[in-house]
Amino acid sequence: MQHRSSVAPSSHLLALAIALGLPSMAQAEIAADATDLDKVVVTGTRTEVAIEDSLVPAQVIDREEIERTQARSLPELLRGRAGINLSNQGGPGKLTSVFMRGADSEHVLVLVDGVRIGSATAGLASFQDLPVDQIERIEIIRGPRSSLYGSEAIGGVIQIFTRKGGIGFAPHFRIGAGSHNLREASAGFSNRGERGWISAEGAYNRTDGINACRGSGTLFQGCYTDEPDLDGYRNVSVSLRAGMDLTDALTVEGHFLNAEADNEYDSSSFGGNEAENLQRVAGGKLTWTASERVKLALQAGRADDQSDAYYRTGATRSFVNTFETRRDTAALQGDFTLTDAQVLTAGADWQQDQITSSTGFMVTERSNNAAYLEYQGRFGVHQLQASVRHDDNEQFGGHATYGAGWGMSFGKGFRLNASYGTGFKAPSFNDLYYPGSESPGLQPEQSRSFNLGITQYVDDWNWTFNVFETRIDDLIVFVYPPPDYLGIGTNLDEARIRGAEFTVGFKLAGFDVATQLSHIDPRNHSAGYDDKLLARRARNTARIDLDRSFGDFRVGLTGNGASHRYDDLANMTRLAGYGTLDLRLEYAFHPDWTLQARATNVFDRQYETIAWYNQPGREYGLSLRYQPGP
Repeated sequence: MQHRSSVAPSSHLLALAIALGLPSMAQAEIAADATDLDKVVVTGTRTEVAIEDSLVPAQVIDREEIERTQARSLPELLRGRAGINLSNQGGPGKLTSVFMRGADSEHVLVLVDGVRIGSATAGLASFQDLPVDQIERIEIIRGPRSSLYGSEAIGGVIQIFTRKGGIGFAPHFRIGAGSHNLREASAGFSNRGERGWISAEGAYNRTDGINACRGSGTLFQGCYTDEPDLDGYRNVSVSLRAGMDLTDALTVEGHFLNAEADNEYDSSSFGGNEAENLQRVAGGKLTWTASERVKLALQAGRADDQSDAYYRTGATRSFVNTFETRRDTAALQGDFTLTDAQVLTAGADWQQDQITSSTGFMVTERSNNAAYLEYQGRFGVHQLQASVRHDDNEQFGGHATYGAGWGMSFGKGFRLNASYGTGFKAPSFNDLYYPGSESPGLQPEQSRSFNLGITQYVDDWNWTFNVFETRIDDLIVFVYPPPDYLGIGTNLDEARIRGAEFTVGFKLAGFDVATQLSHIDPRNHSAGYDDKLLARRARNTARIDLDRSFGDFRVGLTGNGASHRYDDLANMTRLAGYGTLDLRLEYAFHPDWTLQARATNVFDRQYETIAWYNQPGREYGLSLRYQPGP
């Protein structure tokens, strides 16, 4: 029987979010620190742009916000953000899919310090294994960016920047403990001199976990096995980032991130119940500022994604399979300032994917070459952006994508934005060649999207409202005709996704308030599906963050809500909506020392984002942080 949440319907939480997010101007208490005007994004255009000047919807999560929310994983940090839906297979460290604007989880491009990551076999990034302790900031771009990045960027782009220190020598560390025998620790330092800088970080996280799956081997449901045990998780990570100004015009920098995870889960002897996972990203960049008008950058990187699965029964552990992806990339980009208000960017990208697996694939490597051109200009109150890219894929040939944006400012921080973009996604190696479900005839998915938005960024508050529509042709899904349990890939005729997003940030009665609301209508327009909703997307999501300081104390809460979703293409398995509430407390008993406490899902709501897979109930955590002030 399906678990149902005992909270009020998610529409009530949405109503609460609207009530909190839309106060009258007369009631709002003005505060300069509620603004995002000092934030800059580079992901949306591959150049630096102030967030209030971005013609595509963008959001920045900085280190201060990461520490304030006390999020202990990247999925926890992203939950409820505008345009984002999550599904998870049973708690911390378990496979987590991120859906942006109703598009598939494989339609999200993920970058780490400019290097494209993700599994070429599974087709998605391992969000659950990317350590939040190593992250300096995250940029989220909602909507297609294939005209700048190529394959995968249909729903949006998420770029993660590893930690990079400020001026002088700055050490820090953190220790913590919590429910389910959670124990964690992190430490690092940064040092910046006149010409060079370095940052080094290390982190450890371990938990006994929860029972990930309530499946049944007899009924052949869920994870197809009966394993009512705790499924633990361990993550050990290190990162290094360094750079030097060789001359006033020439800068070199490098970065390295290595995260090794041990994950226990529930599955049969065919899928294993333990995994050793590796996420490794390394890269370097050389930047030459030839003049005030010309800037050239050469970047290269490698991303490794590896998973070794085992099956344990008692003291016996047997090998099941291994999947390893190596993704090498290189990019050359030139930014040319034509006038003070016009910039032309030209670049070339190269990518090669290679897999090594105990499972035999018909094809094990492919390459992609691309060139792109982008123009950005400002003419009085008008702002323009246009980009075009051509990808030459070794398997699928040439593919052109386009993007265009227009914005108009009309006083008091208001601006109207409109953008259009096309996108595509090349099938993954699993889509095409996984033994038993081979579908070598699959074609790349193609999309076209339109966005219309209005924003206001002023010194005291900011808000954004966007409506959009995305149409995806040849959408790849897997069908399971009996007795085929692996599935056969097929290109659907079309999917149509419409939606709206609202965000607002301000200060009210001493509280910092941030509200994010999202609505999507992701419809399957293919023959035989009769406008069914695409699987595992909640139509409505909401997130509210409230924080306030009282001298040395700081209190906060986060409310998350999601409406119902369906677990299958036929919309036969309905998962109930849910709402959760998290509380947090900080006490800065010394300028350099802070004690943090948190309680998540305080009402112990039971819910699922994937049928048969449990989610954590009420949890507690306590941590001590040392971080010298400036």
